Amino acid sequence: MKEKNVFHVNGFIGLICVVLLLILGGYLLWNGSQSNSIVSIILGSVIIILDLLFASSLTIVQPNEAKVLTFFGRYIGTIRTSGLFMTVPLTGKQTISLRVRNFNSSIIKVNDSKGNPVEIAAVIVYRVVDSAKAIFSVEDYEQFVEIQSESAIRHIASQYPYDSFDENTDKLTLRGNSTEVSKALQKELQERLDVAGLEIIETRLTHLAYATEIANAMLQRQQATAILSARKIIVQGAVAISEDAVAQLQHDLGSTITDEKRMQMINNVLVSIITDRGTQNVINTDNLE
Repeated sequence: MKEKNVFHVNGFIGLICVVLLLILGGYLLWNGSQSNSIVSIILGSVIIILDLLFASSLTIVQPNEAKVLTFFGRYIGTIRTSGLFMTVPLTGKQTISLRVRNFNSSIIKVNDSKGNPVEIAAVIVYRVVDSAKAIFSVEDYEQFVEIQSESAIRHIASQYPYDSFDENTDKLTLRGNSTEVSKALQKELQERLDVAGLEIIETRLTHLAYATEIANAMLQRQQATAILSARKIIVQGAVAISEDAVAQLQHDLGSTITDEKRMQMINNVLVSIITDRGTQNVINTDNLE
């Protein structure tokens, strides 16, 4: 099943022809009744009947809509152009919207690639591009979008971890690579919805969080990871400052500091920089006697 154009002409021209044929048929009937001419009466009746058949084929197509035509159960084509048209008589006409639509999925719970339960939801922007498939290939294309979207979201969410606690990894995550995840979701949804003649314009994650039963534990883990990363940076900076301070003292005093004194100075500088509390000065009185 694939969309195709159906025969149709300008409706205003067709309407004028219908009126003219109606006048002609009425004249023949009146003339036949006056002259008792059977031929005129039959001809006038046939013209009026044909005129009514053609008049029944007049249809109005609104902007961003399409008319799907069936002739005694057989699909014969679609009218996409907006306006008034005359088409094949005795056809069934079904209207379908071609406007862009949004579907906002409900929040669903799914396990990520590491088995952690997460809550996720997405918005799907789509439109009908093949009216024949949308009407005849699936029972209800709107419900089809809803079910397939939920299935695709579950599948995509299970392919990625929620977050990566390793800074050196390039692996995609749901939280850190939402754009890439949305593109993967769009691609999978497009493959699923091609059968219904639908085009996925955009997909975006609208909700992403750990499930309530593990949210507190994961929050503590994230906080611990952030603290460790910050401590690592502080220690690296403190070591560099300590080495610079020792080198500066040796240069200013013009003497070599022993390894013991060097380690003690570095330790004091590290403690004063890294500690979260204020430091207290301590006077060494070992050599004051």
